[in-house]
Amino acid sequence: MVGEYTSLAFLLPVSALLGYGLGYWLDKQFETTWLYIVGLILGIAAGFVQLIRQLIRDTRDDG
Repeated sequence: MVGEYTSLAFLLPVSALLGYGLGYWLDKQFETTWLYIVGLILGIAAGFVQLIRQLIRDTRDDG
């Protein structure tokens, strides 16, 4: 149980960094300067979605 909650602590920062990294890479590939922001926002959104899914699953299993 502790392992699951520890992974939740890393979920949001890691997904944000991955989104930023992907956006940064796409910026370099397409010679743009704004895709890193889109990647960061999508990474944060994906992290929150996964966080909410995990919390719903945990509350449903406890009840």
